Amino acid sequence: MILKAKHHFIIHPFFKFYTKWKMKNHFSSVHVDGRIQQKKAAVLLVSNHVSWWDGFWAMYLNLTVFKRKFHFMMLKEQLKKYWFFNYTGGFSVNKKSKSIIETINYAGSLLDDPENMVLIFPQGELQSLYEEKIIFESGLERIIEKTKGNPQIIFNANLVDYFSLSKPAVYMYLEEFHHTDLSTENMQKHYNRFYKRCIEKQKQKTF
Repeated sequence: MILKAKHHFIIHPFFKFYTKWKMKNHFSSVHVDGRIQQKKAAVLLVSNHVSWWDGFWAMYLNLTVFKRKFHFMMLKEQLKKYWFFNYTGGFSVNKKSKSIIETINYAGSLLDDPENMVLIFPQGELQSLYEEKIIFESGLERIIEKTKGNPQIIFNANLVDYFSLSKPAVYMYLEEFHHTDLSTENMQKHYNRFYKRCIEKQKQKTF
């Protein structure tokens, strides 16, 4: 049995406030790059998984750009350990259990509601920020297959740079994925092209 997402009337608002506070106090600046046309559809945020900060960055994007009900997938043992995340939109996945089917069905059902946003890390594990290629697991495609709606698929790449400052700046790149081929292979190919463009843009940054 999976742990389904909850949005506690005290814990969830506090986490939103805490996210804004963390972003303001730990980064010299925050930049969102990419115009997204808002639609009456759920948002599936496909992001690179590079640090402990990833969930906070996604929450910040939701608060400032998408403004949906925030949901994210988390390993069951981690969600039990950090139980409060369950009350801020976290739901469980256990890759070694048959319950993974339930998780995929549940994630797909969340994307039927245009008021929701679901964060997915397609590589399924933390990787170095300097990884040149991101390999997708099959879960993303299976989740999309289970949704009855037409979610807005948004590619997201988060990068950081210090330049001359003691605190890093975070750059959040966004791009909507427009394609009829939603296979793992095709989404991986297009995400990596997007990711490469983000790296090239980042190299041109100055402070």
